[in-house]
Amino acid sequence: MAAAGALQTGRARLLAACCTRLAVGWRLSGPCAVRRPGPAAWLPTAAGGPALRRNYSSEGKTEDELRVRHLEEENRGIVVLGINRAYGKNSLSKSLIKMLSKAVDALKSDKKVRTIIIRSEVPGIFCAGADLKERAKMHSSEVGPFVSKIRAVINDIANLPVPTIAAIDGLALGGGLELALACDIRVAASSAKMGLVETKLAIIPGGGGTQRLPRAIGMSLAKELIFSARVLDGEEAKAMGLISHVLEQNQEGDAAYRKALDLAREFLPQGPVAMRVAKLAINQGMEVDLVTGLAIEEACYAQTISTKDRLEGLLAFKEKRPPRYKGE
Repeated sequence: MAAAGALQTGRARLLAACCTRLAVGWRLSGPCAVRRPGPAAWLPTAAGGPALRRNYSSEGKTEDELRVRHLEEENRGIVVLGINRAYGKNSLSKSLIKMLSKAVDALKSDKKVRTIIIRSEVPGIFCAGADLKERAKMHSSEVGPFVSKIRAVINDIANLPVPTIAAIDGLALGGGLELALACDIRVAASSAKMGLVETKLAIIPGGGGTQRLPRAIGMSLAKELIFSARVLDGEEAKAMGLISHVLEQNQEGDAAYRKALDLAREFLPQGPVAMRVAKLAINQGMEVDLVTGLAIEEACYAQTISTKDRLEGLLAFKEKRPPRYKGE
């Protein structure tokens, strides 16, 4: 027992010593590495606190199937990715996957982004999964590489450095639910329908569903849902822990989106560097044992000590005023 304890202690010290060299935004590497890659590096800038307005400053130069909106004024720092492929029930086509990949790549390097919301702009639909009409026209040799592209884009979303929220106001099946599972937080209307239904088509979830669903709700329940291809409503999903919040749908059909905005506004006042390394510590720590996870936490905490934001937080507390963080 003593030998095992000494080994664990030595391992933790080695890991912590290595990870103290971790610069803000760097991925853990070498002895500090774990299986899942860390988020990309950037220093988000500060943004205003909660507000009631929802103004849009700009729409990214993307096709109508994906609308990238940067909120303005008091909501500055919140970015909304709106899927708008009504004729295909927001299904994941080659073109939509390409647009999502391009948008995510741009957001990785945008230092002004603080929180990202993924929603649908099509009433009653979040994302119906893969575009099966397009899939039916593919040669069998094309299917594997295309599913790999879907998986890669969903992984990129999971690895974004800032908080991500999926607003599920309608149907989220197959790849649509996998897209939501890649987000840090999921909220849904009670009338929403969601499930990994791939086994009905004699395939399995290929966008991370077999890995992220068990991590979200536990292995036994995840197996039950995947084996049965069962579709849950919002209340059932909340009871299983698949989503964090469930809302009665409103007349506009955007109850989950409004809740996502409320959550994003709660995140805005916090220190940008702290938000990023907190997400990194949680994501990396969930993949390893507790001793290693605590060492990762120590390494991440160390990155906040020398920041100007930390000193600003202490000064603001002393002066009894809101802090003015700059992400430095």
